[in-house]
Amino acid sequence: MSEVVVPAGWVAERSDEVAIVDVRDAWEFDGIGHVPGAVNVPFDAFRASQHADEGEDGRDGEAGMLPGSERFASLLSEAGIANGDEIVAYDDTHGVFAARFLVTAELYGHDPAKLHLLDGDFSSWQLEHETTSEATDVEPTSYEAALLPAEETPLVDAEAVADAVESDTVIVDTREDWEFEEGHIPGAVRLDWQELVDEESRGLKPREEIKTILDERGVTRDSRIVLYCNTARRISHTYTVLRHLGYENVAFYEGSLTEWEAEGRPLETGT
Repeated sequence: MSEVVVPAGWVAERSDEVAIVDVRDAWEFDGIGHVPGAVNVPFDAFRASQHADEGEDGRDGEAGMLPGSERFASLLSEAGIANGDEIVAYDDTHGVFAARFLVTAELYGHDPAKLHLLDGDFSSWQLEHETTSEATDVEPTSYEAALLPAEETPLVDAEAVADAVESDTVIVDTREDWEFEEGHIPGAVRLDWQELVDEESRGLKPREEIKTILDERGVTRDSRIVLYCNTARRISHTYTVLRHLGYENVAFYEGSLTEWEAEGRPLETGT
């Protein structure tokens, strides 16, 4: 069984062994309550653009939609998370924001085998498990973050995507239908991350149902896959689900299609 996306029972049994990260806004964490033992690292705190206007983003030329290694390390240090910790992240939006936290941690060198997404979200958790509004005691750490080298990272640039267009790579657009119709990378197939989520349980659909959806788009386990979008969280959720299903050759591009066209590369329109 994959331990990339884990059920609430898995988290409850290991609550003293894992770092539980809530990426909702602070007012939700404090006012509505949270999973016992969780620490709060709000999504806005690790968004790439959040501090750029202040000249404090610390990105140092990093590709994609990353917050900068220094900022990310500071956030995790303040949250009491160490480099070797097992981490479980959750939000209250089917896991799409929490998945971005996990992918960010992976890109900055945290062992992906120790990164887990709660299957469901806070709303599904509180149906069967207790919550609390009590502050979690935190002992700060000295977390270290460094962007993975090019040969190790799943994050690729536009040139790599252009090469993929000319190969048998499956290119997956995770944007909405109208965005896809207006223009997409040639040969791309569209896959909305929400197609993989069960609205009632708020977690993932059954494995076989997801497999059917992916197979219909040609997104098979033996293929090389490149994801792209205009929001990092949607890429991150799809990437996490594919990891959960055992896909081993998955990369993603976080540049905009405006940048893609500016470099003289064409787009296709329609479905």
